[in-house]
Amino acid sequence: MIRVVHYINQFYGGIGGEEKADVKPEVREGVVGPGMALKAALGNDVEIVATVICGDSYFNENMEEASAEVLEMIKKYNPDLFIAGPAFNAGRYGVACGSICKSVKDSLGIPVVTGMYPENPGADMFKKDIYIIETANAATGMRQAIPAIARLALKLFRNEDIGTAAEEGYILRGIRKNIYNSERGSKRAVDMLLAKLKGEKFETEYPMPDFDRVAPNPAVTDMKKAKIALVTSGGIVPKGNPDRIESSSASKYGKYDISGVSDLTAETYETAHGGYDPVYANLDADRVLPVDVMRELEKEGVIGELHRYYYATVGNGTSVANAKKFADTFAKELVKDGVQAVVLTST
Repeated sequence: MIRVVHYINQFYGGIGGEEKADVKPEVREGVVGPGMALKAALGNDVEIVATVICGDSYFNENMEEASAEVLEMIKKYNPDLFIAGPAFNAGRYGVACGSICKSVKDSLGIPVVTGMYPENPGADMFKKDIYIIETANAATGMRQAIPAIARLALKLFRNEDIGTAAEEGYILRGIRKNIYNSERGSKRAVDMLLAKLKGEKFETEYPMPDFDRVAPNPAVTDMKKAKIALVTSGGIVPKGNPDRIESSSASKYGKYDISGVSDLTAETYETAHGGYDPVYANLDADRVLPVDVMRELEKEGVIGELHRYYYATVGNGTSVANAKKFADTFAKELVKDGVQAVVLTST
């Protein structure tokens, strides 16, 4: 029997949702949650001997400690194969799956596979290190993801030749491999160009990334009358982080009232960001969110006024999909509040 250990988060482990995201790692023997479908897809020659469960917030806020704990749990079962997730577009879950897969691969030398939506921050972080099956952005794609993960996992275990990303369903890893083709590159390129000109279907051999193009708004005509707002991905929050914004792969943002505030002191504000050294931001949060300078410009009449609210999240590993969702929500509020321009600060 091929021995498999499976990793899932607190939600799929049946422990709870976001309110239980801080649970520490635990191990249960046998199959749990999506492991049922995984076991069926892997076949009769495979046994899921254990399932490791960990809260997404706990793992991401204690990455080194949590990785070591989980790795020790996995080692005890002497697995032949390790599978994590799939995480779909859940950012913290994706980072955890990628981190543990890499740790298991490096430490135990066994095949590892996970699954994620391409925009999951974990995919970009770990696609060069491990195989990540491309999934839908939500658990509605579980039925398609599980068989693809199982197929690739078994091929890796059997040391079979692994095909291209398109053939196997994994996310492009950025690794080039020489192959032989019966036609020269120049002919293939001309054939693609002709097909494109004729409106026929063709498939490029070197797909390019697709970036959003956002047209800039017209310039503010009179800054002396303009209401300006501050927005930051630098994680500046009131002391204590009242909205519990995650230090990595944020799933939320905060809206905070700064009416009457002229200085972000160490006693009142801090950063929740886990992607840079927080010392200087915690000493003076104005270094990331320049409320002090904006108040000076307000007094000098350079700007009309500073908006009473600022919006903050953590950009560290946060998915593009979540960032778009945050902006779509609070941009409407800013427009409704008569804000004419935004100063967007990062780290």
